[in-house]
Amino acid sequence: MGGELGEALGAYRAGDWERALEALERADASGPEFVDAAYLLGLCHARLAHWDEALLYLEQVVTSDADAPRLRQCRLALAWVYATTGRSRLAEYELEKLRQAGDESAAMWSTLGFAAFAQGRMEEAASHYEAALKLDGENANALNGLGYVLACSGRELPRALTCCRKALDRAPERPAYLDSLGWTYYKIGLAREAARYLAQAAELAPDNAEIRAHLDALKEGSS
Repeated sequence: MGGELGEALGAYRAGDWERALEALERADASGPEFVDAAYLLGLCHARLAHWDEALLYLEQVVTSDADAPRLRQCRLALAWVYATTGRSRLAEYELEKLRQAGDESAAMWSTLGFAAFAQGRMEEAASHYEAALKLDGENANALNGLGYVLACSGRELPRALTCCRKALDRAPERPAYLDSLGWTYYKIGLAREAARYLAQAAELAPDNAEIRAHLDALKEGSS
């Protein structure tokens, strides 16, 4: 992969998704590089929370004759976008396709856990995250997901705290992980620690409704 596509890939890996999109706009991806370009476009838009654009490109890859590894990667990304935007049943459909193809990765189980949680199926979500951790005990998404599910369920709170702390150790600036740890402290009854982490999460993601709701609950509980 050379030229603009190579530049776009380098920018994406560096976390500069806007620059990656600019390079992709200049790329000639009308031939055999179409799938690579569409996949990168979908990932960049997903990273920037441009959900409609992300779905447009990722769905094109899924319906193309992409090779098996690229198709698996794309189905996983598509499932994550579906789950994030509240289309959990569509996410589960894509993940079931992965399971049928023999993909039993920690990422697949974590995304399946997220989709189940989004539909309120807490026991099932926890089970999926446990399956992810059996494959990769250090997977940050699975650790955070299991910790958050346990905290929201009000059970195994010491384990929830351990999982959330381990996830945050791997990605200290991730708002979702900060929020999960803060919420777990809140459920344990440690308001000062909860406030610290929830405030950091809100500072990094001020428009996140879930983080705001957690802060509101903390304020109400302290009043």
